Amino acid sequence: MRRLELDPNEGGVGFQIAPMIDVVFVIMLFFMVMAGEVKVEKELNCQLPGTVDTAREAAFVEEQVIQITTAGDVLLNEEPIGKADDKLLPNLRALLMRVKANCEAAKTPCQITIASEAKTRHGRVMDVADACSDAGITSLSFNVTEEE
Repeated sequence: MRRLELDPNEGGVGFQIAPMIDVVFVIMLFFMVMAGEVKVEKELNCQLPGTVDTAREAAFVEEQVIQITTAGDVLLNEEPIGKADDKLLPNLRALLMRVKANCEAAKTPCQITIASEAKTRHGRVMDVADACSDAGITSLSFNVTEEE
């Protein structure tokens, strides 16, 4: 390989000012054009968290499940609420009245599902339905669990 030797007397490769001025003018032109594109900030229309407006109905439905065993015991959301020998179910009636009041305060539909086992007496299911009726609950659904 041969080495390239430069003669210092042969034309100088000094600082070129013309390309530097071109670059400065292009940058200045870019900033002048972009200065017109700046957008003024505007007020955003958003609501911050705070009090909840209950004037309209909420979108969720809270369902309560009343289970009736074959022996006649009544459970509300898997918690015992009535014995098999208690026909009037006063605890269930009082609790359903509170549930109905809470649903009305939250403006949500009150949904009750009565789930009984396959061999439960129909009279016991009617006792639970009567308790729901006394509490003012009109949206009932029924479910029968099959034995395995």
